[in-house]
Amino acid sequence: MTDGTMSDEVRIKELEDALGTETDRLQKLFAAYETQEKELVDARAEIEVLEKEIIDREIEKESLESIIAEKDVRLRDLERKATTSLKRVEHLEPELEKMEEKYTREKDRLGKVFSIAEELDNDLRLAVAEMSARDTWYMDHMALFEDLNKAIKVRYDMIERAVEAERKSQHLRRAFTERVEELVEARTGDAATEEEKSEDVEEEAPLEDEVSSEEVGSEDATEDNASDEEAPEDEPSENAASATWSDGEDPWES
Repeated sequence: MTDGTMSDEVRIKELEDALGTETDRLQKLFAAYETQEKELVDARAEIEVLEKEIIDREIEKESLESIIAEKDVRLRDLERKATTSLKRVEHLEPELEKMEEKYTREKDRLGKVFSIAEELDNDLRLAVAEMSARDTWYMDHMALFEDLNKAIKVRYDMIERAVEAERKSQHLRRAFTERVEELVEARTGDAATEEEKSEDVEEEAPLEDEVSSEEVGSEDATEDNASDEEAPEDEPSENAASATWSDGEDPWES
């Protein structure tokens, strides 16, 4: 009974030891399971993050590929344009040389024109300075020029008045001469008429020898008196003419 009892106790103890061992092992396994579960959760989170990064990188890759494609297109366009430009440069090089020659000639010509313009500008400045000095001198002596101008104007007025007076004097002299000639012609005509009348009277009436020298003398005296009486009649007319000729008109014009 004792051996059986001891064996049971030993067995129970062994079973308890085995249970404790299994419990420890299970606890360790559970702890390891929890640890693995946490690691799995972390791994899943990391996988999600990595998947997102992969998706982002794919998107970035696609954008980079599109950018590279665009760059390739642009590069081909640039190469094409560069080739066209090179061909154009090769074609335009002779024209460029001609333009350079023209530019050199125009540059020389413009240099000459610029030098001439500078000379003209200097001449203009000198002319402006001279004109300014001349204007200043004129303003300083303007009163003298005004007095000289007035004197010249007075001189010309005096000359014009003298010429006009001489013209009027010549006109009056011509009018007086014409009038005198008319009077002389009129007197000559009257004298001729009187002579004709006297000849007719002599032919009609016979000469009387008894006429004394005293009667002849008296007739001469009467003729002298008549001529003396006619002369004063002319003097007033001449005085009237001299009084009115100063006005530039003929006094005998009716």
